[in-house]
Amino acid sequence: MRIFLFPAFLLIIQICPGQKPVTYNKDIAPIIEAKCVACHRPGEAAPFNLLTYEDALKKATNMAKVVASRYMPPWKADDHYVAFANNRSLSDQQIKLIIDWAKSGAPKGDKPDYKIAALQNTSFKRSPDVVLKMKNEYAVPGDNKERFIVYKIPFELPAEANVEAVEFFSNDKKIIHHANYAIHPVPDSIDIYSTADMINLTDEDRTKYSQYFPYKKSIAYYGGWIPGTSYEQYPPTFGWVMPKRGVILLTVHYSPLAKPENSISGINLFFTKDPIKRKIKVISLGSGGIGAKDIVPDFHYIPAGKISNYKLEIVNPKENESVFYIWPHMHLIGKSFKAYAVFGTNDTLPLVNIPEWDFRWQEIYRFKKPALIPQGSKLVIEASYDNTAGNPFNPNNPPRIITSEGDMRSDQEMLTLLMLYVPYEDGDENIELDKF
Repeated sequence: MRIFLFPAFLLIIQICPGQKPVTYNKDIAPIIEAKCVACHRPGEAAPFNLLTYEDALKKATNMAKVVASRYMPPWKADDHYVAFANNRSLSDQQIKLIIDWAKSGAPKGDKPDYKIAALQNTSFKRSPDVVLKMKNEYAVPGDNKERFIVYKIPFELPAEANVEAVEFFSNDKKIIHHANYAIHPVPDSIDIYSTADMINLTDEDRTKYSQYFPYKKSIAYYGGWIPGTSYEQYPPTFGWVMPKRGVILLTVHYSPLAKPENSISGINLFFTKDPIKRKIKVISLGSGGIGAKDIVPDFHYIPAGKISNYKLEIVNPKENESVFYIWPHMHLIGKSFKAYAVFGTNDTLPLVNIPEWDFRWQEIYRFKKPALIPQGSKLVIEASYDNTAGNPFNPNNPPRIITSEGDMRSDQEMLTLLMLYVPYEDGDENIELDKF
């Protein structure tokens, strides 16, 4: 009798409420849609797609392994320092669901089948209103050499437009390390078509860039893309105005490639009929920006064979700021990055902390509510650089002095913090940036 009772007891436990099997349709697809498909989709930076059950089934065992180690999804910010709205890391419960699903054979589950929403060439919730892209495809040589190309994208629209979201796109982000774009309004008196469509800053004479100087008298917006990011979006009545006529100067940093690839990139713009009452501004601090000469010690030469620490302290002299996004940036020998504001009686406002910098996984971090930085407060950036042989990302073996000349080349260095903000108004502390 005992022999049969014990298995029966196990059977009762297995069918108890709460012990339902983990399935793709019910449990896994929503996690993939929320945390993975920004990169794991056609044209994006990830090496494979995760848009269907069949895609996920092929990678089930590997998915369980990389989420268990928290290698994926990549998220380098210290959540105990600042909890960001666009955190793509997984909760312990989500990790357990993926592991249990893989162990049980990755079942699909009952219908209806879960359809992951994925529009072509955009991560936004709808198709763009305007797509502005480079004139021709660029054939990236397969010679294992990184390249910096500036593309001129002229535009003439029917009218100015209010921007609620903006997004960099490319046919293959896997071959791109990062991209920056500046949108310049240009008056009718200046020809926007006669200059070169692109300038190769790596293989050509860089002085050719001077032909673009007449376009740079003013700037409507400055943005960029780095692995893991998707789009910038703003709350209702916040944003910026896309000029009717002008030029986009799009700088693309191509990673070294072993075989030739064709690349075409551009900007997706999403417009709103709501008036822009609060204009988004962008400020750049550090190397290549405000305070470049105030970094201590001298940041122009990073010595070989040691870990070096640098600090920038700069006063916010102009206005009270409500910061929506923050973008820290370093290159290959970056080790850690921390930024904070000090005001009042030495009150400290944490902004971002990356304790283990990884050149491959950067982010434009969105606060849950605006970070309020008062006029007269001190902004502090602390960064360390590992220029030793023990750093596997060091571009030099043996290590050598690395320079910082305000260039974007990855064999040089940067210490930069970009902030996207609006001038403060009463009530900004209640804006919920995690609602979109």
